[in-house]
Amino acid sequence: MTQRHISHPEGLPACAAGHSARHILDLRGLTAGGGHLVECRCRATSKHAEPEAALAEWRRINRPARSARKVLPSIAAPHNVVQMRLPGLAAQTPFSKTKQPRAAAKEAS
Repeated sequence: MTQRHISHPEGLPACAAGHSARHILDLRGLTAGGGHLVECRCRATSKHAEPEAALAEWRRINRPARSARKVLPSIAAPHNVVQMRLPGLAAQTPFSKTKQPRAAAKEAS
């Protein structure tokens, strides 16, 4: 027999359909179609020279599908918000009581 079942103490992740997976080592040479593969009832990886590559492909093809990001509504400034001036910065603003903007100064005259 040219194939061996390799058991993993931590177990292999199941496929997306829930079937249990098994790690197979085909003892033929790579040119003759041998190598490591992971399979279940419904799918299998391609054969690889390294066992880590076969396991990485198994995890990649059976990873859960990513969900689309939720589109957040744009944040508009609410109409019931009043911006208060800070006490120490009131004298430094251009609209303080000592200085009036040009348009307001013309209207006041």
